[in-house]
Amino acid sequence: MSYTDKMLRDDALKGKVIVVTGGGSGLGKAMTKYFLELGAQVAITSRDLDKLKTTAAELESQTGGNCLPLQCDVRHYEEVENMLQETLKVFGKVDVLLNNAAGNFISPTERLSANAFDTVIDIVLKGSKNCTLAFGKHWIDTKQTSATILNIVTTYAWTGSAYVVPSATAKAGVLAMTRSLAVEWAKYGIRSNAIAPGPFPTKGAWDRLLPGDLSEKFDMAKKVPLKRVGDHQELANLAAYLVSDFSSYINGDVITIDGGEWLKGAGQFNLLEAIPEELWDQLEMMIKAKKNK
Repeated sequence: MSYTDKMLRDDALKGKVIVVTGGGSGLGKAMTKYFLELGAQVAITSRDLDKLKTTAAELESQTGGNCLPLQCDVRHYEEVENMLQETLKVFGKVDVLLNNAAGNFISPTERLSANAFDTVIDIVLKGSKNCTLAFGKHWIDTKQTSATILNIVTTYAWTGSAYVVPSATAKAGVLAMTRSLAVEWAKYGIRSNAIAPGPFPTKGAWDRLLPGDLSEKFDMAKKVPLKRVGDHQELANLAAYLVSDFSSYINGDVITIDGGEWLKGAGQFNLLEAIPEELWDQLEMMIKAKKNK
C-alpha cells in the first residue's frame, strides 16, 4: 500500500453530483478525476471553456464517468447562478460544492497595484462567497436534506505570509466563512469543511509563483519534515472522503495536509535541525562541563 494509492471503495460517491470550480487543471482536475472514478457526476468550471472541454473529454475517456464543462467567472454572481442552473438542468441536483478556484502570485506588497490586490481577493474570497451563497440559497430554498461545501484554503490562512498578502487575506476570509457557516447552516443539513494543502506542485500555479529557475533555488521539499512534496492522489483521497457520506459527522473542520511544513516554520528552534551530529556532541560536552563546575 502506498500514499499514491486510491483510498475509498469504487462506489463511494455513486449518485452524488459535485461542482468543482477551477476544475480544468491542476489539483482541481486531479480531484475531479477521482470523484468520477468513485461514481460521482461532476461539473467543472472556469473562465476557459476550451480548456474545460478538453479536460472533460480526457477525464470521461479515462474514467467512463460524466463530466460537464461549464464556463463561469466566479467573480460575477450572475454567472455563478447561471452555472448552477445549467448543472441542475443536466444533472437534476447538486450535492457538493468544491470551492477550488484561486489566483496567486508572489510580490512585495508595496509593488502591487490596487487592481492586482483586488484580482486575487475577487477570485478567492468573493468567488467562494458567490458560489457558497448561490448554492446555499438553492439548498435551503429547495429543502434539500443534505449537502456539502468543501473549501480549499492554505496553511497561511492562519499565520499570514509575506509576499502573498492578497492570497493570505482572501484565504483567511474563506477559512472564517467555512467555520461560521458550519454552525449556521448545519440546521439545514449543510456541512462546511476545508482543506489546507502544503506544497502540491502543479505546473500552472508553480510556474506563476516560482518562475524561471526559482523552483530549483527554493526547493519546497526541503521545508517539509517528511522531505517530499505532496502527491495529487493524496489530496484527492482526502477531498473524496470529506465530500462522501463517510465523513458525515465532520463539520467546521480544516484539515492540514502538508507533511508538517507549517509546524516546522512555526517552531522557534526547528532550524536547529541544520546542526550536524558532531556539533551536538560538542554542545553536550559544554553543557555537562558547566554542570560539573
